[in-house]
Amino acid sequence: MGHRDQVFFPRPNHGPNHGPNHEPSRRAVLHGGAALLVATGLGPLGCAQMPRGRFPDDPFTLGIASGDPLADGVVLWTRLAPEPFTGDGGMGHTAVPVRWQVAHDPRFTRLVREGTATAMAAMGHTIHAEVSGLEPARSYYYRFIAGGVASPVGRTRTTPAPGTMPTQLRFANVGCQHYETGFYGAYAHLAREELDLVVHTGDYIYEKKSRKRRAGLVRWHQDFTCSTLNEYRRRYALYKSDPDLQAAHAAHPFAIVCDDHEVRNNWAGDMGDSRSFMKQRAAGFQAWWEHMPIRRSSLSKWAHMQIYRGLEYGALARINLCDTRQYRTMQPCGGGIVERCGEDSNPAAQMLGDAQERWLFDRLGKSPARWNVIAQQIPIAELDRDRKPDVVRYNMDKWDGYQIPRKRLLTYLAEARINNPIVLSGDIHHHLASELRPDFQRPETPAVASEFVNTSISSKGDGKANGRSVRAWVRQNPHVKYAQNLRGYVRHTVTAKAWQAYFRVVEHVHSRDAAIRDDKKFVLEAGRPTLLTA
Repeated sequence: MGHRDQVFFPRPNHGPNHGPNHEPSRRAVLHGGAALLVATGLGPLGCAQMPRGRFPDDPFTLGIASGDPLADGVVLWTRLAPEPFTGDGGMGHTAVPVRWQVAHDPRFTRLVREGTATAMAAMGHTIHAEVSGLEPARSYYYRFIAGGVASPVGRTRTTPAPGTMPTQLRFANVGCQHYETGFYGAYAHLAREELDLVVHTGDYIYEKKSRKRRAGLVRWHQDFTCSTLNEYRRRYALYKSDPDLQAAHAAHPFAIVCDDHEVRNNWAGDMGDSRSFMKQRAAGFQAWWEHMPIRRSSLSKWAHMQIYRGLEYGALARINLCDTRQYRTMQPCGGGIVERCGEDSNPAAQMLGDAQERWLFDRLGKSPARWNVIAQQIPIAELDRDRKPDVVRYNMDKWDGYQIPRKRLLTYLAEARINNPIVLSGDIHHHLASELRPDFQRPETPAVASEFVNTSISSKGDGKANGRSVRAWVRQNPHVKYAQNLRGYVRHTVTAKAWQAYFRVVEHVHSRDAAIRDDKKFVLEAGRPTLLTA
C-alpha cells in the first residue's frame, strides 16, 4: 500500500488526560511530544536532549508543519506555546528569534538551508518560514530551534520542476475533524502513507463550545464558542495538541483551505453586511492563517484574506485551491435541506465570486497539465437527500443551492475541453464518488469531470457502514457511483495515463486504535471522465 518504512511519529501513551472528561493537560502534551521524539530513531534531537535555555517547558507543544510546496521551496510552520491552552500560549508579549533548518538527512549532518525568523505576539508567536533554493521533487527534513530547545523533526517534499512529467503524484484529501466526536486515528495511518501532499478541504476546527451533556463524545471542547482572536487561538491549540494530527503534519506537506467552522457554521459572504460578523470573520481568518503553513501572499486585511491559490506538479497536475465561503451570496430557500423554491436558480447568485471565477477559468483554460484539479469545500454533484423516492430535497448550503454558478462552471469545463478535470470536496462527512454533468437531470449526457468527496476524519462520530441514507443517495442520484458513512480519507495515485482513488475507512473513532482498509477503489483513464470500479 505504499507505507513509509520509517514511521515519523508513533502514538504515545496518552494517559487519562485524553479521555472525555478533560482537556489535555500541559503535562500530557509535553509528555506526548517527548515520547514521539524518542520513538522516531532520529538521533539526539528532542527537547528532552537539549538544554532548555529560556523556556522552562517545551515551546513546541503544538508540533510543526509544512505546506504550499513549490519546485524550489516550501513553507515551514510552528508556534511557540509552552502553555498552549492560554490565549497567549504562555509567551506574553516578547518577540523571540527562532532558527529553522532544512537538511537532506534527519540527523542534520547535511544541512541545506537555515535562517532565523521572529515569533511575534501580534501573530500568536507563529513562524511561517518561506524556504527557497531547494531542489525539485525531493524530500527534505526540517526543524526549529528556539531558546536552546529543538522542535520535533519533520519531513517535507518539493514539487517537480515546471514542464517535467513525474512518474506519479501520490496525495490524499482529508477534512472535518471535530475534536469532541472522535479521535484522529485516521491521521495516524495517514502519517505512515508514502505521499507527496495532503489536501485539506476544511473544517480544521469546530467553533462551538463544549457539549459535555451529549452522549457519545470522546473528549470535550473548552466552555466557550469562538468569536474573539484569543478564543480561536485556544481552540486551534486544543486541536493541534492531538499527537496523531501532529504526526500527519510532520510527515507530509499540506495544502489547506478553510470552510465554515473555522469561523461560524454555514456562514456565507458578509452575512448581510453584518459588522459584528465581519469582526468575527477577521478573528477566525487570522487564527486560521496563524496556525496553517500558508504563504504571506495570502495576507491582506484579515477579514478579506485571499485563500484561493494554485499549486503545480510539473506537467502532470495543476491544483486549484478555491474558496466557496467568502464570496458567495446567502443560501436560498431559507437554507438547510429543503425542496427547491426557485431562489436556487437565481442568475445573480455567486459561489466563487467574479474575481475568483475568472482566476479559476483562466488557470484551467491555460493549463498545460494532464490533470486539472479543483480542490474546494463542498460537493458539486447534485444530491437528492430525501430517502423517499417521491420527495426531492437538496441542501441549500452546497452547490445544489447555487445552480447557475454550478452550471456555468461545468459548462465551461465541457466547452473549453479542459484536460481531465477532477474535483476534490469535503464537508458532508461521507465518502462520495460522482460523475459531474452540466445537467444532472440528463444522465445519458457525457460526464465532464469526476468528483471525489472525502468523509470526515472524526466529525459525526463512528458512522454506520452502508446505511439506508447512503444506499438511497446512490439509488436516487444516478451520477453518484459510491457513498459511505464511515470515517477516513481518500488516497490518490496519479500518472499520465490514469488516476486511481482509494476510499480508505476506519471502522470507528471512539478510540485511537482502529485499523484502516480500502473500502472502494476507482480508476479514471486520461481522456475518459467515466468512473471505473477497480
